Amino acid sequence: MKLPYIPDPPPPTINTTPSTLSSPSLPTSNSPPRTTEIITRLRTRRSPRPLQPLDLTLLHAPPIADGWNAFLGSIRTQTTLSTTVREMVICRVAALNGAEYEWGHHVGILRGGGLGEEGVRRVRDTRGMGGRERDGDKEEEEAKDKEGEKRRGKGENEGLTEEQWAVVDYTDEMTKNVKVKEEVFQRLKTFFGDREIVEITATVAAYNCVSRFLVALDVGEMNERSDQDRGEGAGID
Repeated sequence: MKLPYIPDPPPPTINTTPSTLSSPSLPTSNSPPRTTEIITRLRTRRSPRPLQPLDLTLLHAPPIADGWNAFLGSIRTQTTLSTTVREMVICRVAALNGAEYEWGHHVGILRGGGLGEEGVRRVRDTRGMGGRERDGDKEEEEAKDKEGEKRRGKGENEGLTEEQWAVVDYTDEMTKNVKVKEEVFQRLKTFFGDREIVEITATVAAYNCVSRFLVALDVGEMNERSDQDRGEGAGID
């Protein structure tokens, strides 16, 4: 972790100034009085679990932690998406961005939502057909895409349904390219309505934000996991 975690339990008020960024600051008489309310809201959402390392990092900036908690709480609990679709998006973003902390906290929920091990492996795999990385040779990537489409057309979906592949492809496009190809969007529309598409899009966007924050600050100290661990899909469930 590149910053110290705020202690748990946090002080009733938190004050972080440029001169104290190297360590969690002590409460002062000038600290915002609503910090205790913010911590209570975080605890309520996490209950029965304690505050997580992500929370104890965000609490360096309590208003940010409060807005983050409200937004991600809505993404996690207030959409109409199935657990499988939601968690597949979250785990796919984590795999693409190398966010081991995010993967570890969500892969167990994905399995609990009913996705089998082959499906989980496909969500984890960002190489070849299982996940279309866009950093290599364009012709090679297009060949992989065509081969994948051919195999799916023969019913060889390799652990994921056509609907789930549409979600994976959309997540890949948003995460790697930002601008989504029209054919990828139209494929998603064959399975989901307008509200669901907004919810999927917001989930992809939100967890790209989460993963980038986690990796940039190495929250949970998981950036150094080996490539072998990543390939096996190891993580804290």
